[in-house]
Amino acid sequence: MPIFARTYDFLTWLIPRTLDFPRSQRFVVTKRLQDAALNFQEHIIEANRLRGAARLQRLRLADAELDKVRLYLRLADRWKWLSDGQYHHVSQMVKEIGDLLGGWIKKTMGT
Repeated sequence: MPIFARTYDFLTWLIPRTLDFPRSQRFVVTKRLQDAALNFQEHIIEANRLRGAARLQRLRLADAELDKVRLYLRLADRWKWLSDGQYHHVSQMVKEIGDLLGGWIKKTMGT
């Protein structure tokens, strides 16, 4: 499924960028962003192994983690930890992942 490839690409782009965030924030905002992104990936992996209501619950947890990722990325942009180009790029990645997740949720609800 494309969501796994897109999420992998997102993580391989994101984690190295966060290493450039201010050292003072490495264990606060940076860690929360990394954790939310990795939690998202874990939830979709787990959802893929489940069916029905259990899958839907895991997908909704993934959706909540993606919302956290969006928040932390907006903060990183506001504080100028990402360039405008980097923020635009990562925003597009997150939007695509969100669209794929939304489609998966709708499909799961319909079955």
